[in-house]
Amino acid sequence: MKTLDTLTFDNRFARLGDAFSTEVLPEPLDEPRLVVASPAALALLDLDPTEAESTLFAELFSGHKLWSDAQPRAMVYSGHQFGAYNPRLGDGRGLLLGEVVNEAGEHWDLHLKGAGQTPYSRMGDGRAVLRSSIREFLASEHLHALGIPTSRALCVIGSSTPVYREKRETGAMVMRLAPSHVRFGHFEYFYYTRQHEQLKVLGEHVLACHFPDCLAAEKPWLAMFRTLVERNAELIARWQAYGFCHGVMNTDNMSILGITFDYGPYAFLDDFDANHICNHSDDSGRYSFSNQVPIAHWNLAALAQALTPFVEVDDLRECLGLFLPLYQAQWLDLMRRRLGFTQAEDGDEALVQALLKLMQGSAVDYTQFFRRLGDQEVDAALARLREDFIDLAGFDAWGAQYKARTAREGEDQDARRARMHGLNPCYILRNYLAQRAIEAAEQGDYEEVRRLHAVLSRPFDEQPGMEAYAERPPEWGRHLEISCSS
Repeated sequence: MKTLDTLTFDNRFARLGDAFSTEVLPEPLDEPRLVVASPAALALLDLDPTEAESTLFAELFSGHKLWSDAQPRAMVYSGHQFGAYNPRLGDGRGLLLGEVVNEAGEHWDLHLKGAGQTPYSRMGDGRAVLRSSIREFLASEHLHALGIPTSRALCVIGSSTPVYREKRETGAMVMRLAPSHVRFGHFEYFYYTRQHEQLKVLGEHVLACHFPDCLAAEKPWLAMFRTLVERNAELIARWQAYGFCHGVMNTDNMSILGITFDYGPYAFLDDFDANHICNHSDDSGRYSFSNQVPIAHWNLAALAQALTPFVEVDDLRECLGLFLPLYQAQWLDLMRRRLGFTQAEDGDEALVQALLKLMQGSAVDYTQFFRRLGDQEVDAALARLREDFIDLAGFDAWGAQYKARTAREGEDQDARRARMHGLNPCYILRNYLAQRAIEAAEQGDYEEVRRLHAVLSRPFDEQPGMEAYAERPPEWGRHLEISCSS
């Protein structure tokens, strides 16, 4: 195991130079204190969890101290925001402190969010508030536990620094980890500013560091784009299968690695609603739950446009055409397995779509439905779930089909239950749970956010004494509005 002062840095992105990022030092927070840390994320850096309790830990991740080998840089990029192109964005409140190499030879970006003003802050204060920092931490680590590709979160450091949003709040910093923080918007920036030499440097950097297998291909850039299409098809399939709503799928929030990235007004579905909008600033519903599939396709097309100086348009178009069929295959496989099926049958998609149609408009908790479907023998499970549906005759007809389909699997109930519970979480990050933890943390009590993190780190395991975390939201927690403001 390593200690904080023995981490090894290899700052590959910083070496690309000033065309790609600007040197900026973090602005320290007042009276820093540890809010929560992730032992699983600490392990990525070979750090013992006890390191998080040290004074040095809070100082390093609140801007008070810096490793001698760190090279904090604010990255420049652009992006399409709600469909409109913004020519210059960049890290307005985040800094890439450097890249740590662990004992397995893996590179992990240390990206400090809420680190103060940069040349890209656009009149902002460069700060993040405790509320949004806790939300990002919880989501990053929970999605990882669910098996959804994501950036990671090492810790949240709170403070007494005042920050003004809709009201007076306190500043915080969240340390984010990922093999890369390069976004679709990085490529767009150099493409639209006609800096094609820098675009080439960026592409070669990403290929060498993150897609080395593509270098052996006849057309490495095309191979990289195809890999991204495949990764995003799988990623969005997992979002849709587990009811995750990102909320702000701008191209500057899309990772070049095909992982969930830049958490803002996200939500998991409570009652199923295909048209759910989790961002109250999204008046048009551009980033609604059902729109996440076409928007991911649109974003990949925007990235493809930025690659045209080095890849033939017809080749890009052919690769882009793979997205929807790949997504559909991945999503159907996930939904089939969530229903307890191990074999594929021709009628499976119709069975899944019929279920979602019945759920729409009914008071059906999306997470609880799948968990309870595997809890008991099929007849008992269907009888228990039936009461949540409005169209009882429709549900009975669906249930008869489901029972017959399950019988053809020929598996006993104990094996079925174990397999389904390994895929269908008992615990999900509901907005009301996050809000409750945030309100306690804002009063200086961090026990609830730590407890919630621990529960959500084992989402598939029944945890004695934690049954309340699996309950449906109370009435006050069913209609929470989350904004981009952080």
